[in-house]
This record gives sequence, structure tokens and C-alpha cells, in this order.
Amino acid sequence: MRPRVLVCLGAIAAQALVGRHVRVTKDRGRQLDSPLAPYVTVTIHPSSILRAPDDAARRDAYAAFVRDLAGVARVLAEG
Repeated sequence: MRPRVLVCLGAIAAQALVGRHVRVTKDRGRQLDSPLAPYVTVTIHPSSILRAPDDAARRDAYAAFVRDLAGVARVLAEG
């Protein structure tokens, strides 16, 4: 397979695929250098949204996750 886009969901996936230097808090939503795909990015694992301490934090985490995925959608739409 030759994916155009690779989205790593969470630190474990990102570090396993891209390298131990990847930090979700620092790298989320950015394009990362990798031979695996032309566009590689990392975001939080969706389960982390459920572990947020309260409703407001869950809403914020969900909104940030959606923004990350919207960036991926833009890349895919560019073709």
C-alpha cells in the first residue's frame, strides 16, 4: 500500500510509526517527515476525549480533535 495520508491516533501509534521523538502535545496537527506517506500527522487518541475531567474539557478536546481531522480532510481534498 502507498497511502497518501497517515494519521497516527495517539502517542503510541505515532512513536511506533514515526519515531520516539514525536510528542502529541508538540506535534499534533503538523505535517511530520516520514517515508511512510507524503502526509503524516499525529493527533490525540479519541479515547482521551472520554477521559477528560469534565464536560467543558471534553468539548474542548473534541473540538481540537475535529480541527486536526479537518486539516487532514483539506489535504485529501487537494488531491
